[in-house]
Amino acid sequence: MSASVSQLISHGRLRRGTGTTPADPDAAVQLVDVTKTYGAGDSAVAALQSVSLRVPRGGFLAVMGRSGSGKSTLLHCAAGLDVPTSGTVTIGGTAVSRLNETQRTVVRRQHVGFIFQSYNLIPSLSIQDNITLPLRLAGELPDPDWLRTVVERVGLAGYLHRMPSELSGGQQQRAAIARALASRPDVIFADEPTGALDLSTATAVLDLLRDLVTEFGQTVVMVTHDPLAASYADDTVVMLDGRIDQVLQRPDAATLAAVLGGYHR
Repeated sequence: MSASVSQLISHGRLRRGTGTTPADPDAAVQLVDVTKTYGAGDSAVAALQSVSLRVPRGGFLAVMGRSGSGKSTLLHCAAGLDVPTSGTVTIGGTAVSRLNETQRTVVRRQHVGFIFQSYNLIPSLSIQDNITLPLRLAGELPDPDWLRTVVERVGLAGYLHRMPSELSGGQQQRAAIARALASRPDVIFADEPTGALDLSTATAVLDLLRDLVTEFGQTVVMVTHDPLAASYADDTVVMLDGRIDQVLQRPDAATLAAVLGGYHR
């Protein structure tokens, strides 16, 4: 275990542990000895191998690694989109890995927000309807005061009645962020949220995500290949062959680029 990981554990920011680790009610998301295997027999592929990870409420975690390292599988299991082969995933105190698909869908709607590279806005709905859609699907009414706060914070107060095609890529991603925040989730999972944006727009979106953590105490777990994006997080996990290989505390973009470069040699 590296000195940086030991330091993170001692400060309780982000922990790597063993299967004996109990579920932590103060964690927004926790994985304990999570393994994910695809296929069987000689063709079996272990995408995750005994991964244990705790992300505290109000934390900002970046997950990086080369293609095939397991970072996307980690996000899918942590978000309750996929079921681990073994181990436990807990979101907001609920062990989602023990639920059926219908139950996991309910947990995701109530406790999880998603931000995708391609925005995933519905073209035929206004920005306001896109933002409130997950709540309506869950049979809930949006809190008007919170919705107003979110819309103003992401800078879309004057755009609610426009259609997605009338907005720039950056504005569409801001709408996706507002949609993720609308239900006040325990954790937001962001999958390459700046991958389709130019540098200036990407920086503005990353500034917004950082501010949401700082101002609202929102928990964010972001998968990214971009060292600049990861440098906005509190901690960065680097995956290798389905395992957590390194945990870096507030590294700058140059350090992350150097670390990732070492994996491609």
